[in-house]
Amino acid sequence: MTDFSTIYKLCLLTVTCCIQACSSSSRCPAVECWLVQDHVSRRGATTQEKSLLHIRTDANSRDAASEQIPSDINPDRVFFITGELRMRLTGPCCRGSSPDIYYAVSGSKCTRWQHPAATLCHQSLSPPTRGSLQKAQCEISPFLHQLSTLKWVAPLTVTGFSPVYLQADWFSAALLGLNKQLVISSIMRAPTATKEPNVILSVSSKTVSVQARLGKPVLLDCGFWVDPSSPLSGSGFAVEWRYQFSGKGRLVLAYDGKTDRVADTQEEGATLDFEGLHQKGNASLILQETKVRHSGTYICIVHLPYLQGQVAVELEIVEPPSLSIHPSPLPLAVPGQTLVVQCEASGFAPLSLELSWEFKGADGKSRPLESASVTGHRQAWDGTYDQSTRLELDTSNLGTGGELTCVAVHPGGTRRASTSLSVIGFGSLSIEDSMAMVGVALVLYGLIKFVSWTFSSSGTDVADKVEKKEK
Repeated sequence: MTDFSTIYKLCLLTVTCCIQACSSSSRCPAVECWLVQDHVSRRGATTQEKSLLHIRTDANSRDAASEQIPSDINPDRVFFITGELRMRLTGPCCRGSSPDIYYAVSGSKCTRWQHPAATLCHQSLSPPTRGSLQKAQCEISPFLHQLSTLKWVAPLTVTGFSPVYLQADWFSAALLGLNKQLVISSIMRAPTATKEPNVILSVSSKTVSVQARLGKPVLLDCGFWVDPSSPLSGSGFAVEWRYQFSGKGRLVLAYDGKTDRVADTQEEGATLDFEGLHQKGNASLILQETKVRHSGTYICIVHLPYLQGQVAVELEIVEPPSLSIHPSPLPLAVPGQTLVVQCEASGFAPLSLELSWEFKGADGKSRPLESASVTGHRQAWDGTYDQSTRLELDTSNLGTGGELTCVAVHPGGTRRASTSLSVIGFGSLSIEDSMAMVGVALVLYGLIKFVSWTFSSSGTDVADKVEKKEK
């Protein structure tokens, strides 16, 4: 009875998934693109033409909406990418919670399986709403397949002869989703003189821009998919990560998936999930301990024989400053006295920093102080920066004192450091200060009277003695 119930549930799940998959197949929105090609008559120049990219996850579906072409787009510049999702899976399929995730059902298990045609249906690539100025970026251009001379790619093309399979029209498509949610690089093959290419290699990342704290591990997302029906899929793959910043670059990691070897140039602390790389196409780069020098552009490149696709990921190391005030605590001050106070910000990255001062009086109100100066920055051995601000504080208008605060505004967050200030004297005296001053005045008055009486008494005695001697 239990076995029958399990089988019944599995069948119901399979039927439901298939209905959902079939009903949602061909609902991917068209993506507006630019077709970029070399200019025929001018060497080194390119032309740009508006084009349209239709994505279908079902090879047999072509609804009326997909046939509608805007008047400002040449019909020859409309491309139809077909994923043929159901044809490439051996069993029933169902769609997952994410628009680019599908599951292949085999027996009682569902295996996670990501398809490039489904990835191109990502919500960040959807057409903008009416009146919106933002839209996804898409660029299509002819792709020239070629033999790679890199030593970690060479094993993929041992024969050195181009297969007949390459004799077709090849295109590359680069797409960037709204708000940098997704970046995709797809290599597509179309039979000669047709506009219905199939995706052969797709490389994507969902972490186009990453911020990380200093010294923490970070993962730079990169995944790839290879068409299993392509003759190139059985020849292996290679993955490399490169770093670029301010015109300089270096190789971070290179891996030959065919011979299972990592190049000797691997950077310390950089690694891949090699099991996930072979099983799921997970080519994400893992940096075990981030340093300031890791800020820059990382390029994930996936190689197939004669083909390569790549995406770029921006990494920024953001470390907020540590603040300290000198001297602290501040000495007692009197009205009109000028105190020199310094605030030191240290260990921050990147360089962008704003330093200012605030004063909070006894009434609880805060106001900015404008008379501060800021020194130039200094770079520490670990690449972080130090900077300080100097304040000449006039105590004339500060009442009895309050709280002095140094404020640092940084991309990593706002930091504050405070110290107390006490002003004693004749300005805005409190009851206690007034009573103390009266007491001091009475003591001084008594002391003066005593001294005066003493001197007057001594003078009388001296005069009496002189008078007696004269007699």
